[in-house]
Amino acid sequence: MAAVAANVAAAAEDREPQREEVPGLESQRRQIENGESGRERPLRAGESWFLVEQHWYKQWEVYVQGGDQDSGTFPGCINNADLFEDQVNWRLKKGLVEGEDYVLLPAAAWHYLVDWYGLEHGQPPIERKVVELPSVQKVEVYPVELLLVRHSDMDTPHTAQFSHTDSVDLVLRTAREQFLVSPQEETRLWIKNAEGSFERLCNTRVTLLDAALKTGQVVIMETRNKDGTWPSAQPQAVNTALEEEEEFQGQPGICGLTNLGNTCFMNSALQCLSNVPQLTEYFLKNHYLEELNFCNPLGMKGEIAEAYADLVKQAWSGHHRSIVPHVFKTKVGHFASQFLGYQQHDSQELLSFLLDGLHEDLNRVKKKEYVELCDAAGRPDQEVAQEAWQNHKRRNDSVIVDTFHGLFKSTLVCPDCGNVSVTFDPFCYLSVPLPVSHKRVMEVFFVSMDPRRKPEQHRLVVPKKGKISDLCVALAKHTGMSPERMMVADVFSHRFYKIYQLEESLSSILDRDDIFIYEVSGRSAIGENSREDVVLPIYLRERTPARDYNNSYYGLMLFGHPLLVSVPRDRLSWDALYHILLYRLSRYVTRPSSDDEDDGDEKDMEDKDNIPKPGHVAGGSSQDSGPEQAGPSSGVAGGSRAPVDNSPGPSHWPQRARRKHLFTLQTVNSNGTSDRSTFNEDTHAQPYIAIDWEPEMKKRYYDEVEAEGYVKHDCVGYVLKKAPVRLQECIELFTTVETLEKENPWYCPTCKQHQLATKKLDLWMLPETLIIHLKRFSYTKFSREKLDTLVEFPIRDLDFSEFVIKPQNESAPELYKYDLIAVSNHYGGLRDGHYTTFACNKDSGQWHYFDDNSVSPVTENQIESKAAYVLFYQRQDVARRLQPQPGLADPPASPACGSPPNSEFMDVN
Repeated sequence: MAAVAANVAAAAEDREPQREEVPGLESQRRQIENGESGRERPLRAGESWFLVEQHWYKQWEVYVQGGDQDSGTFPGCINNADLFEDQVNWRLKKGLVEGEDYVLLPAAAWHYLVDWYGLEHGQPPIERKVVELPSVQKVEVYPVELLLVRHSDMDTPHTAQFSHTDSVDLVLRTAREQFLVSPQEETRLWIKNAEGSFERLCNTRVTLLDAALKTGQVVIMETRNKDGTWPSAQPQAVNTALEEEEEFQGQPGICGLTNLGNTCFMNSALQCLSNVPQLTEYFLKNHYLEELNFCNPLGMKGEIAEAYADLVKQAWSGHHRSIVPHVFKTKVGHFASQFLGYQQHDSQELLSFLLDGLHEDLNRVKKKEYVELCDAAGRPDQEVAQEAWQNHKRRNDSVIVDTFHGLFKSTLVCPDCGNVSVTFDPFCYLSVPLPVSHKRVMEVFFVSMDPRRKPEQHRLVVPKKGKISDLCVALAKHTGMSPERMMVADVFSHRFYKIYQLEESLSSILDRDDIFIYEVSGRSAIGENSREDVVLPIYLRERTPARDYNNSYYGLMLFGHPLLVSVPRDRLSWDALYHILLYRLSRYVTRPSSDDEDDGDEKDMEDKDNIPKPGHVAGGSSQDSGPEQAGPSSGVAGGSRAPVDNSPGPSHWPQRARRKHLFTLQTVNSNGTSDRSTFNEDTHAQPYIAIDWEPEMKKRYYDEVEAEGYVKHDCVGYVLKKAPVRLQECIELFTTVETLEKENPWYCPTCKQHQLATKKLDLWMLPETLIIHLKRFSYTKFSREKLDTLVEFPIRDLDFSEFVIKPQNESAPELYKYDLIAVSNHYGGLRDGHYTTFACNKDSGQWHYFDDNSVSPVTENQIESKAAYVLFYQRQDVARRLQPQPGLADPPASPACGSPPNSEFMDVN
């Protein structure tokens, strides 16, 4: 016993003081081998087990099984020396095998043995974790050994060991500690793959096993530059420029965005969002890092949120005059194909995509539960609204919801049974209509039958949903001409693109179309002995030098303005038509003098068989390819309209010797491109006549300047003034009862069928930051237009108390008042345009104008304009809650902007 006591005392020198007496040998064996504390304990993920050198453990087994404490088989202190490669780094030898080289003991058994026998001086315990691998649990004898390096010094690695079950975040924290990174600096990790490429470790919450990190892999820690950029994102060639940028120090947030090619719409949306104070603070303070959702199937793997965070940090670093949003643009195009390429888009559409993408990338709800939408079914609004909001938050909980989401009340009423359906729906922005004028201004050219009168340009006010006949009535008020004597045509490229019928809709005419209204002869009855007129479309063509084309048409080019000419049906001969046309062109075509008399060989213009006979020109649309044209009701080709030419015609001219013909006439198709004689055409097809000029004759007798001349009617100088509207009027329209359209009926659960119900939207709860989209762009089947109405909106104190129907807290009026913080502007029309931004800096309170990479200060009276498209308003209680207190170093924020971050939706009770 004395020998054993001496040995135990000696062993105690290398361990903590004994807490209890050493048990007997049999008791030791039972505690180490059996039960929950012994080797029979099942493996449980996350628990610690310890390695003990096999030879020592076998010696211990012999010792305790012998039952003699004085035996010479006493094992001495635990000695794992044979398991280590060296006694400096204490790295395990490779290829060790359990049962041959070591045994595994649970933590309790290990601590018993250390208490009883001690551990060889200087040796570290070999502690290993139980990890849960697919379908199996095992002790992780060999941990993952990673080589940690800094991005700025890739040649000096630091070796660190981690369990497969450790998080990537532990690797990041270890690297930060190793490389002495300050808490204020932002870092991220990359891994170097076997082929030498680099890959981001985006999700730091996953384990090393899930991230597929393996022993020997190089992990690079990158530190964000002071200007908000990442070193890896910048090519080496621009390092000098970056150093210059870092030396620049300006006001944070006053930073332009380079236009990458029609990306002003994106720049405008980004500048507006960047100037929402609480959202920007959320990113600047790195709160987003804790909430990145990499597994959301509705999200974008956190990539949109990270790309946006990079932009915010650069723009608010104060080290950039402007930045290039190329990475962000690429990410947007990757996840939303409609934004691929460099076509112009809508800033509001990009904003909608971005808000939804940020929300899903930052959604705190990792697994969305199924939520059944419930109708009010007669329950109180308060109860139904609270239920709807709670259901929304069960699936959607993010900084975007906290900042931008509000709640509608939607009421549908069935027109048949009177059933009322009430639901409460979340919204992210309000798209409000503009009061639309029911009038439209159209510019036309009026062509009189009197050849002495030049065409007149008129500006007509017509019903927006009117017909062609309304256009004629409006022109009649200016000219005194009866609408019955007018024909309307769309002229394009010297030919008739379309001849309209009176009942056709004006919506088919676009603002850019060139509309001509021609005077034709009046109506007369159709009878056996009546004189009926035909309206002939007339084109002008000039012969050009031969170009080796087979078809002679290619030597004839259209020019000038076409005409619609009334011709009596009983005078449809080439010669009569020639003189009628010569008279109609007399303002800019000079008649030959007596010196030009010629009894020579001109074409026999009196051969009446060369022009379609009266019976062959009655009605029908042209069968030739080309412009559309009216049927009989339009008056073309002798339909219901039977014009008579009452002007002094060629029959009154004095009969003189035959003069030289200035031009020849030819029947052509509706395009004016082919002789009709070469086709087997429908005998009822509308005839078109071409006036063909030889170049020399045209140069001599045709006055091009006079032919192109026109006069402006007094009405052209008039401007239809559009009265400005107040923003509150737009919001009132938004909450007005409307009837659903046929394309979007509502299914009534009582009637069991789709109904054109009435619908009313009301505002129940408003968000911290309210986005108001002014619906300036109108699209219909036939037309597209932009409304350039001036909307008057307040910079401060926009009061929503009259629009919020939820019972209000009268003691807190600031819960319903908003101040403007940003405006997205659109200049130009539908086909081309430009987007810019007005925004109020959250730190300085100063308004600035952002025009791509250009930024300039502005005053508040410059903000309101016809270009205002999307408005950003901040609730006053949010702005005031986190304003800097008096006496602090930071300047006070402007009352019109500057709002602090707030993570909760304000319930306006």
